[in-house]
Amino acid sequence: MYRTMTQALLARMETVLKDKYDTTVANIATEQPPNLQLGEIASPVAFELAKRLRKAPRAIATELAEELAGMPGVAVVEVAGAGYLNIKLDRAATALRIVADEHADVGGEGLRLVEHTSINPNKAAHVGHLRNAILGDTFARLLRKDAYKSGYPTVVQNYIDNTGVQVADVVVGLLHLEGKTPVQVDELIGGLIARGERVDYFMWDLYARVSQWYDSDPAEKEARKKLRLDTLHELETGGNEVARVADLVATAVLERHLETMERLGIEYDFLPRESEILHLHFWQAARQLMMERGVLYLETAGKNKGCWVMRRPGAEAVTEGEPDEDAKVIVRSNGTVTYVGKDIAYHLWKFGLLPGCDFGYTIFREYATHPCWISTMHGEEKHPHYGQAAAIYNVIDSRQNDPQANVVESLRAMGFTDAAEHYTHVNYEFVALTIRCAEDLGYVLSDEDKLRPYIEVSGRKGFGVKADDLIDRLIAAAKAEVDARHPEDAEELRRDAAEKIAIGALRFFMLKFTRNTLIAFDFRDALSFEGETGPYVQYSAVRAANILRKAGVSMKNALHGIHGVDLAPYFSADAGDSLWAMWLAASRVTTVLEQAIAAAEPAIVARYAFQLAQEFNNFYHRNHVLNEQDEARKKLLLATAAVAHRELERVLGFLGIAVPVSM
Repeated sequence: MYRTMTQALLARMETVLKDKYDTTVANIATEQPPNLQLGEIASPVAFELAKRLRKAPRAIATELAEELAGMPGVAVVEVAGAGYLNIKLDRAATALRIVADEHADVGGEGLRLVEHTSINPNKAAHVGHLRNAILGDTFARLLRKDAYKSGYPTVVQNYIDNTGVQVADVVVGLLHLEGKTPVQVDELIGGLIARGERVDYFMWDLYARVSQWYDSDPAEKEARKKLRLDTLHELETGGNEVARVADLVATAVLERHLETMERLGIEYDFLPRESEILHLHFWQAARQLMMERGVLYLETAGKNKGCWVMRRPGAEAVTEGEPDEDAKVIVRSNGTVTYVGKDIAYHLWKFGLLPGCDFGYTIFREYATHPCWISTMHGEEKHPHYGQAAAIYNVIDSRQNDPQANVVESLRAMGFTDAAEHYTHVNYEFVALTIRCAEDLGYVLSDEDKLRPYIEVSGRKGFGVKADDLIDRLIAAAKAEVDARHPEDAEELRRDAAEKIAIGALRFFMLKFTRNTLIAFDFRDALSFEGETGPYVQYSAVRAANILRKAGVSMKNALHGIHGVDLAPYFSADAGDSLWAMWLAASRVTTVLEQAIAAAEPAIVARYAFQLAQEFNNFYHRNHVLNEQDEARKKLLLATAAVAHRELERVLGFLGIAVPVSM
């Protein structure tokens, strides 16, 4: 509703500026004043117009105020200071529109492709991977169509690097460290699955062991590293026994990754695999395009002699005839394609810029509402087409800033400027553990470790919290709390509440920090019912629902109940300000959504959810709703609780967090 009113005011201002001053302002700035005494919407537009119109800002603001006065929903337009416009809304009329769930839509045309998770399929997912998956899943929820907004056509992809060095490492571990044949590897994986044991956990331990094995014997170090490179080459070539073993491992681990993510409510539409990018000749098509457009060239001198290279973005010009030593290598002198080269090809496909290139598709997993497809060499006759994105959002950690920048620059250099402008690297910092959390999870820390601000996670060293273990620990801790608070509830109800609290705690903890903030995870902090946590916001929604339940009124009836009530007296004066603050906060959902989408920053929504919960709790402590004697005011208070519950549940839904029945 807040955005609806803001849009109406902006439209009126644009008309006035055109008719009265024969001028326009590209983006008229508006903001919410710091306190309600100054109104709900403010604009400094008069200052921007002053020089152009050769007029004092206050004089311009006074003229604009006269033109805006009397607009529907506007009570007063005031001029403040040297020329600020402060707009005060008709609170009673606006409240009725909030009750009716009037709000500006969010959405548009053009496919949005969100890629996230992208865990190497060689071991179990760990706590660091969860930040990526939760960020990506939440951002997709903000974009896609739902009951609240028309949204954007949105596809969620999870890139599977099934021919990379980490998969090669576990293949080396199986075939050489363990000494198994391909048949025995097949039997091993089948046996683990049949016994209900986790393939990804087995590979986690093996990956740590083989990483240490490479360097454990100085005399064998070079031979073992060559073995690794040879294995990697076999994977990239495909069509051999080593590649078949890699496929067995990657597929079994991928199944487990999807099961882990589904526990968090995270689902995918498409799983593109690197093996198909290689074998369906995406790179060859991309290379030809890059050469035709003068982006890729053969270096004939210097350290990159014999390599095909691309100039880095912002690189200084080099003397003609001299090698560009800082150029980005795309194809090594031995003919192998670098990660960036394959990524350029993949993103050309994403934007529909590789004519004639596409994956084969087959269904890999069936979710309750849709299938998840995976890339193959051939696939089924009837399948979706995903490589026609209008905008791409890649959720990849900040260590990939340079490769991502090179992909964008390659698009721009080839003349695909629109694609480059709509390519967003949703980067983020890594996740560590607090000292307390590491000790709670059973890790033995040295005195030196205990002096550190946090403990880093390392899958290669086998140190870290496996995602499923963390989820299990969170659920167990939440269950103990729920059992203590509500022993009278049925076991099934308490279990459901514990799972929703645990998942909510984890997701909110990963989302409340801006992406450029390093997170030191601590599950005690995450599960707290106080402070900026998921359980605090969930509890606020539960508390609002309990008010309605105890009053014996449904949300629908509570909202309908204020029709016919003269609301103006209850929203006036200082006491009315505190009540109105709750309604105003609840009206800002679409404004917050637009800000979060524009910034690709889900933390904006998480922090808004917390602020909304705070406003509701302030309302709860100031007003004894069930004991209110003034019937008209009681109807307003019940409607306030209903609006709070509706918007809290809605915003938590955007964050992938469910509200329990009780807490």
